[in-house]
Amino acid sequence: MTIDTCVGSLKLERPGIVASGIMDETGASIARMLSSGAGAAVTKSIGLQPNPGHRNPTFTEVKGGFVNAMGLPNPGIDLFKEEMGAAIAGGKVVGSIYGATASEFVTLAGKMEEYGATAVELNLSCPHAKGYGAEIGVDAALVKKIVSAVKSSVSIPVWAKLTPNTHMLKEVALAVQDAGGDAIVAINTLKAMVISPEFGKPFLSNKFGGLSGPAVRSVGVRAVYDIRAAVDVPIVGVGGISDWRDAAQYIMAGASAFQIGSAIATKGVKVFDSINKDLEDFMRDFGYSTIKDMVGVAHE
Repeated sequence: MTIDTCVGSLKLERPGIVASGIMDETGASIARMLSSGAGAAVTKSIGLQPNPGHRNPTFTEVKGGFVNAMGLPNPGIDLFKEEMGAAIAGGKVVGSIYGATASEFVTLAGKMEEYGATAVELNLSCPHAKGYGAEIGVDAALVKKIVSAVKSSVSIPVWAKLTPNTHMLKEVALAVQDAGGDAIVAINTLKAMVISPEFGKPFLSNKFGGLSGPAVRSVGVRAVYDIRAAVDVPIVGVGGISDWRDAAQYIMAGASAFQIGSAIATKGVKVFDSINKDLEDFMRDFGYSTIKDMVGVAHE
């Protein structure tokens, strides 16, 4: 029995991956996560130029998770080179990138490949950055253009991270497949809002943010199930995973691997080792020899 898995051509010794946006801003923090039981780590989403993000407040805890509107803060792709050097020394690193056009994504993907990224994840799903993310990712034709352009410009795997904030999820997933994308990552956060009753105003400076944590898990599992039924592209499930049961649901819905974000904040870096052990115990008890044996069984 083994918990190693493959996302297309990319083999992972462990199925859990650090999701973009937490413990992934510096090379040292990424390396720490890779030594704590994660099979790979996705970087903070990086753009062409430095971006300070939205002004505070940008983050708050809610029942069932967190709502954030960070606004894609990052140092820019050129300054991130040093962090990538330290990160890849620890293991497999997936470079998350965002842009407004296909040409921007191509430039960023080329830089990530040059810096040693194992794969590149296209952020087509951030719900709180004007002109980027979900504003692009709900347009199937544009998604196909971007994925196709990046695929033709790099030799490393190209993953597309999709938004649940659309009724066109299957169409967008098909666009990724038609463009030759190597994997689909689902889901990003749900568009959300928090209002302060005391002040009678939105709590976040951006008004709207993205909901993450346990509250989104069932939405994510449903999205992965729908995508699995529509395409043959490998899937990486993400959203509200904090224990082995959550991870198993995503795998059985059709994901070959999974990403963890909010649970790192609530349970600490040992969450990966804990899930790995408990998932192994479950597989042993129920007769699953490999992760592959579990992928998509809910469709049978």
